[in-house]
Amino acid sequence: MSASGGTKAIVAALLANLSIAVAKFVAFLFSGSSSMLAESVHSLADSGNQGLLLLGGKKAQREATPQHPFGYGRERYIYAFLVSIVLFSVGGMFAVYEGYEKIRHPHEIEAWYWPVGVLVFAIIAETFSFRTAIKESNTLRGSLSWSQFVRRAKAPELPVVLLEDLGALVGLFLALGGVGLALLTGDGVWDGIGTLCIGILLIVIAIVLAAETKSLLLGEAAGLDDIEKIKDATVDGETVTRIIHMRTLHLGPEELLVAAKIAVRRNETAQEVASAIDAAEERIRAAVPIARVIYLEPDIYSETAAAAGTDLGKAPDGQGH
Repeated sequence: MSASGGTKAIVAALLANLSIAVAKFVAFLFSGSSSMLAESVHSLADSGNQGLLLLGGKKAQREATPQHPFGYGRERYIYAFLVSIVLFSVGGMFAVYEGYEKIRHPHEIEAWYWPVGVLVFAIIAETFSFRTAIKESNTLRGSLSWSQFVRRAKAPELPVVLLEDLGALVGLFLALGGVGLALLTGDGVWDGIGTLCIGILLIVIAIVLAAETKSLLLGEAAGLDDIEKIKDATVDGETVTRIIHMRTLHLGPEELLVAAKIAVRRNETAQEVASAIDAAEERIRAAVPIARVIYLEPDIYSETAAAAGTDLGKAPDGQGH
């Protein structure tokens, strides 16, 4: 996995979640708090998710084969989608069930100092993990807002870790609130309500992750900035006079396919056109290094055909020139 895949953020989150999961489960054994049990399962699920992200990054590095000629870059999207399923089922649905049962059959929290102490420790550890994810993301985010970064990022790992860590922090405060109200009122129902809120939070985050990774799995075009760079690099004004239409597709976070029909002059020889295409490919790769698979088809542009709507020069997705 490349540095942009956020390996440092994933490892930091994995170490934090493993230690927190053990601490939360111990606190559950001593206190009987359902919030602590839900949170321990949540942290365990998050640990498994980070393992899935690392595994996906490793598998994506395999060389292309005749059966998979474009390589395995999309493995990272598949494993990110699996993360959303695990978060929904193991984390969210379990917490909802546990919270419902605790509301129906509440009982007093014992040894209150265990859950409170562990939750404070977990908040500190998750804050460290979240800070690492933010730092790693800021190197790629640029001027994008956080919501735009999550929606537009082509590497799925950092958005996944960011949302997981955010959900974990909010969940910890919900658990702390549930345990605190249960201790103050002596009513264990509050512990169940806190657990139920954690489950709903995890389900919402899982749905957001599923929607974003589904879009990546279906295949997303290059970002607008990269599309403009490709357009500018393709046209030289001499042999290549314009782009008739163009399509881009991410084969993986760091691998882009570019397919375009380009307009060349009528009187150019085949050798001149071939040389112009080679030069255009070099310019595209220099402008956008992740554009590794490029197919350029020469054609003669017809203004009459374009005006009549029979030329594909006016691409519906705005990628025409």
